[in-house]
Amino acid sequence: MFLLGCDFMQNKTMQDRPKFLNLMILGPKMAVNAKVSILHRVSGVLMVLTIPFLLYVLKKSLVSQSFYDTLYGVISNPIIKLVYLFFIWVFVYHICAGVRFLLLDLHKGIEIKTAQTTARIVIVLSLILTAILGVLIW
Repeated sequence: MFLLGCDFMQNKTMQDRPKFLNLMILGPKMAVNAKVSILHRVSGVLMVLTIPFLLYVLKKSLVSQSFYDTLYGVISNPIIKLVYLFFIWVFVYHICAGVRFLLLDLHKGIEIKTAQTTARIVIVLSLILTAILGVLIW
């Protein structure tokens, strides 16, 4: 049985092996649907990494008045506000794209033209909502 496994591995050709796809080269050639899907995954990873930190900061700011005052001073910095605005976009984008993917799972908008249109709507809507929220925080 061990020999069968070895023969199988030796007969495997290079064509069967995984290929490296460089997204930096393929990115401009990809359809808008693929870009929305990749950005949805990236935004999900960013959310998983930032939500525990945000919850910790929220807890500390609710417990300590001095921490809240320091945090308020840091967040008032325009550069930090841009970072904050980026993470607002990450959350808004992930929600918009998630709704789109839920509708796709329900077989709504799966035609190519409709799917491309909804992908563009996700991008534009997330930017508009982020701009509105950005005006509110600035």
